[in-house]
Amino acid sequence: MVDRGELVDLVGRWWWNYDAGNFDALESMLTDDVHFTCRTDTGRAEWEEFVRADIRGRHAVMEWQIEHRRNSPYPLRHNGTDLHVVEDRGDVASFASYIFVFHIVQGMPAPLPGGKVTGEARRDESGLRISALHVELDTVDSDLFAKVRG
Repeated sequence: MVDRGELVDLVGRWWWNYDAGNFDALESMLTDDVHFTCRTDTGRAEWEEFVRADIRGRHAVMEWQIEHRRNSPYPLRHNGTDLHVVEDRGDVASFASYIFVFHIVQGMPAPLPGGKVTGEARRDESGLRISALHVELDTVDSDLFAKVRG
């Protein structure tokens, strides 16, 4: 079984090191065959091309992450919340969480689209590492649950 504390630590370290641009640390947290996706919930944001990704393999994922981070605001803060295990299959656990994202504008935190994060972490010879990470950013305006979901 995957230790929940270790999983929370892994995903938290991912966002911390992403924001800081610690690319070597990020790379060490990924499996060789990692699958990374990113998009908005509508697929139609004016900045969709900047966030859209569907990439496999540690090297290719890191190329995208580095390019994307270098062209993003600094400081930038991702706050992963509500991280929980969806399914534990021994050495692999799937997880889900929300992220809140902000940057600093005129000395104050300013929100950027957050969203949902799902993924998997797998234990290998190097420890627990991310084998899948899927980010879906929120762009749809909120409305009454009954209108949206019935």
